[in-house]
Amino acid sequence: MSDVKITVGGSIEEDAARRFVDAWHRAERGETFNERHLAFESWDALARVLTGKRMELLRYVHRHKVASVRALAKALKRDYSNVHADVQALTAAGLLEAAEDGLRADYDAIETKIAM
Repeated sequence: MSDVKITVGGSIEEDAARRFVDAWHRAERGETFNERHLAFESWDALARVLTGKRMELLRYVHRHKVASVRALAKALKRDYSNVHADVQALTAAGLLEAAEDGLRADYDAIETKIAM
């Protein structure tokens, strides 16, 4: 498992460069780590991806083995096409993984940092 770190605002390029240097130094020290970083230009951009329904979907997938989008829609008692659209959006954002054996949200926590 790993963490997902989300940055909102600030300079995406500078933040990526800082994370790269930090990861390089950690690797030189022999540290092992598994992190995913996502950056959004604004709070509105993040809110368009992480809606309440999508957070509910992520929580469910994190806690349960989900074989398909159809099974997920049934478990959540939601319309298939809406769940399918949510799965596509979350997969594109890097928060959900669609694999042959089903859907996965393999991380321990989502941490958000708002840059001013």
